[in-house]
Amino acid sequence: MFKQILVPLENSPTDKVILDHIRPLAKLTKANLILVHVADGFAARLQDQLNLADSEEIKKDRNYLESCRKVLVDEGFEVRTHLVRGEPTDQILVIAEKEQCDLIAMSTHGHRFIKDFLLGSVAEGIRHRTSIPVLMIRAPQ
Repeated sequence: MFKQILVPLENSPTDKVILDHIRPLAKLTKANLILVHVADGFAARLQDQLNLADSEEIKKDRNYLESCRKVLVDEGFEVRTHLVRGEPTDQILVIAEKEQCDLIAMSTHGHRFIKDFLLGSVAEGIRHRTSIPVLMIRAPQ
């Protein structure tokens, strides 16, 4: 059924919610997990153009992704990671296509109306722009 499951992580407590939900599904279907984090801070977005060294944000994100990968690998999962920079929705969809994912599984904050309008919603952007099935799990407030 599912062979490649993309899991966007944001380096926050909401990540635990989706990882806890996706483990049984990945185990059942013997799917590979592809973890992706999009660094979208100012320095991260301009790192290549300005030839900047890794920022603290990038270093922390890289370490976080690696620690998540290691935990999952120790549990028996096949895991690949991607740390990318830029607009989260765009970058997640690029990785999903590149990795030929057949499911995108992500946690959401459950913002509503004005907050979504002001903050934007990566989950909504992904849901509207992909034909890949999307599993969204709402994280507790």
